[in-house]
Amino acid sequence: MPSARTFLLAIAAGGLAVGTLAWIAGEAWSGWAWSAGTAIVLTGLIVEIVTSLRRGEVGLDIVAALSMSAALAFGELLAGNIVALMYAGGQFLEGYAAGRARREMSALLGRVAREASRYVDGRLEIVPIDTILPGDRILVRQGEVVPVDGTLLSDTAILDRSALTGESLPARLQEGDEVLSGATNAGAPFDLHAVRPAAESTYANIVRLVRQAQERKAPIVRIADRYAIWFLLLTVLIAGAAWWATGDRIRALAVLVVATPCPLILALPVAIIAGMSRMAREGVLIKDGGALETLAKVKTAILDKTGTLTFGEARIITMRTVESRDANEMLRLAASLDQASGHVIAQALVKEAHHRHLPLSPPSGVREIGGTGIHGRVEGRDIAVGGSRFIRELVRDRDPYALRADLPEGSVVVAVAVDGALAGIIVLADDLRPDAAAMLEALTESGIDRIVIASGDRQDVVDAVAGQLSVAPAYGELTPEEKVEVVAQEAARAPVLMVGDGVNDAPALASAAVGVAMGARGSAASAESADVVLLVDRIDRLAVAVRAARRTRRIALESVLAGLGLSVVAMVFAAFGYLPPVAGAFLQEAIDVAVIVNALRALR
Repeated sequence: MPSARTFLLAIAAGGLAVGTLAWIAGEAWSGWAWSAGTAIVLTGLIVEIVTSLRRGEVGLDIVAALSMSAALAFGELLAGNIVALMYAGGQFLEGYAAGRARREMSALLGRVAREASRYVDGRLEIVPIDTILPGDRILVRQGEVVPVDGTLLSDTAILDRSALTGESLPARLQEGDEVLSGATNAGAPFDLHAVRPAAESTYANIVRLVRQAQERKAPIVRIADRYAIWFLLLTVLIAGAAWWATGDRIRALAVLVVATPCPLILALPVAIIAGMSRMAREGVLIKDGGALETLAKVKTAILDKTGTLTFGEARIITMRTVESRDANEMLRLAASLDQASGHVIAQALVKEAHHRHLPLSPPSGVREIGGTGIHGRVEGRDIAVGGSRFIRELVRDRDPYALRADLPEGSVVVAVAVDGALAGIIVLADDLRPDAAAMLEALTESGIDRIVIASGDRQDVVDAVAGQLSVAPAYGELTPEEKVEVVAQEAARAPVLMVGDGVNDAPALASAAVGVAMGARGSAASAESADVVLLVDRIDRLAVAVRAARRTRRIALESVLAGLGLSVVAMVFAAFGYLPPVAGAFLQEAIDVAVIVNALRALR
């Protein structure tokens, strides 16, 4: 606890200060002050050691306890108090460092909205966000955090989405645009149509994952414990040999003093926590230290296509009309009719029409033929929207298939008829993310030597994406079980990183050495199964995560190995009588502080 560390630091510092002043004044009781400062810190240390041993953990704190005990027993009271001060100071520094490292992740928890303004019978009512249901109309005032995911009902909204996307400038949204919870309203108040309850919204999911990450202990700390055991044995061996060879117990004490890297071994978890915090600022949540260490070792990346390399939703890439018809007018009429349909393609047309600020009219007399098409009346005109075959059977003059030449592979065609005549076709596709190619290049530069695409989409669509990105192999039409098999095959060669966003990706994410979920828009199942979650809808964060993980692991091991190496050198000098206990205590603390400061480089 920080308060206990502060108390022990104050006791050690107070004992050293009072004893030193008494010694300068020639008072005989100066040694009692030094002894008291040492004994109280030693008592607290022994309690921690016993607690750790009961958990099966052996740490270098035992060396600190041995050096303080030997100093008191051998009458080196000043040296003992200095060791106590350095130990307490190291504990305080570690607590401060870890607190700073966690600050970025903890800041997420403070942004959670608790209440919201909901319209009820034409008036506003302040309600807990847990009571908000899909379909509710919400007012989001200036400066408020968006409480739930929804659709913008007002004409415009200006949102600060830095907590979600890392964007430095506010984003301007238009009516009908998706609004994610966790963003802050940086403009005028706006109305929101809730599409998910608060517990299932984007930000609630992020907060839940952050809490899980904070509650887990980093498995890499167990590596530090293994270092601690061998270092403890080496310390006792050198101290015992120095005493046995020279008969000088002060040399043995000096060895124990310089081998007191109490905060040293804390450099490793400090680096891990700092690295996790740094990546959280970049929109990457690492659930535990073990995942970070494994992420630093992966050599193969398996990527899902839909929602990972692509946006995961159909978007209009082109419109082709007959004669002099206006493309936007064709889209407006088609989208007006499609307001009555729940089909994903119909909703894509409606969304695009809103994005282009096209005024939509209510449809009437609508009749939909599932999976084929829909027809009805808009503004007194007969409108039909559907597949090319469906429209060809309705029109009198032209064949929609004649407009389909040279279309991109994997695209979807929607034909539109107005008053019994072909108006044109609307071509949609799941666009490749603009940062996908750069991300793959960055992955290769960071040490990933094999990239594989594994998707449940049609093989021809997967091949088209793979061709654009120059990736091979590329597997399509995979079931969730087959994705797991691909992961197992690749894992036989090297540690595997699997990236996905859908429910069908969850088994593969769980089976990979490191599973990475597109958490900003992906399914909750994939986020729960993954070890790493990209909190922002940006695939380039993946390469950032791999680079940061490797840098963090390197810094952590540098800190531990450099600190232990310097301590061993200092022990040898102490064993040969070149380093007295008091000077050794100051030297060791300088080593400890240096390696902890080095570990904090992972924050940058």
